[in-house]
Parts: sequence; C-alpha cells; structure tokens
Amino acid sequence: MTPSLTAVMIAHNESANLEGWSKSLDWCDHKLLIDDNSTDDTVQMAKKLGITVVSHALSGDFAAQRNFALQQVTTDWVFFVDGDERVSEAMKKEIQEKLQTHHETLGYSMRRIDHLFGKTLHHGDMGNVALLRLGRKDAGEWSGKVHEVWNMRDKTESLDHALEHYPHPTLNDFLSEINHYSTLRAEELYAQKVQTNYFYIIAYPAGKFLQDYFLKGGYQDGEVGLIVAILMSFHSFLVRGKLWLLWHKK
Repeated sequence: MTPSLTAVMIAHNESANLEGWSKSLDWCDHKLLIDDNSTDDTVQMAKKLGITVVSHALSGDFAAQRNFALQQVTTDWVFFVDGDERVSEAMKKEIQEKLQTHHETLGYSMRRIDHLFGKTLHHGDMGNVALLRLGRKDAGEWSGKVHEVWNMRDKTESLDHALEHYPHPTLNDFLSEINHYSTLRAEELYAQKVQTNYFYIIAYPAGKFLQDYFLKGGYQDGEVGLIVAILMSFHSFLVRGKLWLLWHKK
C-alpha cells in the first residue's frame, strides 16, 4: 500500500501559478496551501481548484512557515513544491515507486532545473544544488529564515529526476525578488550578530560571480547564464550592503 502524500505550497500572490501547480500534483492525496496574506485572488482560486487553504503570516521566516505547514499535514509524507515549480510525469512515477518500496528512507532530495527567459539552465548558481523537499511528516524540522533547509535526523536519498522551475517571468520580477530576499537575509545575519565591512561588501559579490559563472560553469548557459551570474552577484552585494546599513543605522 502506497503511503499517503500531501503537496504543500508556501504562497503569497500565487494565483498566476496555481492552476499549473495543481495540475502537476493531481496525483497526490492532498494539496495544501499556506497563504501569507495574499492580496490577489490566490485564496479564492485555490479553493475553486480543491486545494485546502490555511492562512498564516510568513513574518519573514520561511522555516517557521514550513514547520507550521508540517503541523497542518495529516498524511504520512509531505512534498514541498513552490508555486513556480512543476513535477514531471517521470518524477511522479519515480516518487510513487520510491514511496512503495523504500520503507526505511526518511526523505528525498532532488535537483532543480531552471527555465529562465526562454533558456533551460544546467549550470551556475543552481546547477548542482540538491533540495530536500520530500519527506516523512515527522522526519525533522526546517531551519533558517531564508534559504531554509529541512533537517532530517536519519537516512535520506536522492531522486533521479529534477523539479522543473519557471522563476521570474520578467527581469523586473527577478530584481524585485532579489531586493526582497536580500533584505530578509541581511536581517537574519544581523540577528546572528554577523558584521561586515567595505572589503566584504566588494569581495563577496566578486567571489559569487567568479564561483557561479566560471567554477560552476554558468558561462555554458550563454547570455542568460551571464545575466543570472551578475544578478546573483548583485544579490550578494545587497545582502552585505543592507547588513552594513543595519549596523550603522542612526
């Protein structure tokens, strides 16, 4: 007997993504949306699609929001899928097979393939990242206000197939998200008493660009790979710049 599974989305103004997200997860036993005070028609649309909606403010802490989601889940397993991510038929079949046969595993990590500005990216910032998103409900807790991770107490494995990711429809969306996430990350570092200076404000972005574009092979993704490397370097600059401002606020 296949264990039961809930797909979870942490959402804020995700109405444009809801239908595609829901369709790619129709095979799950349950779909749950944790809504962070959306101002569009996310909640109404989700209910029309048969998705359970629970309202809960994010308050700048993604780990806390995901842990809250775990508390709402009643199935054996949980699959965290963001609004701009899609699950292929091949990944669906692999997950169903794993849940039926791998009874000792607590969770599964997976790669994510970005599709950005008409280009499929295989290198750079996300090229070799493994995201732990599928796990038993009681396998562990999330930590980290931004770039949160699911900490599991024991054995995890990796899936062969990757999540399909369709972020940032426009450059403006990309820049807005960078601005938002860099603020949250700077606040998190400030709360941890991490300090910065002029050297780090310059060195971190430079190092980030060299890492993503050259060491991680972002150059192999052409012009879009260059754009992403520059923007992620800009994100690093904003984090350190905002962190400096927090320490020197009047």
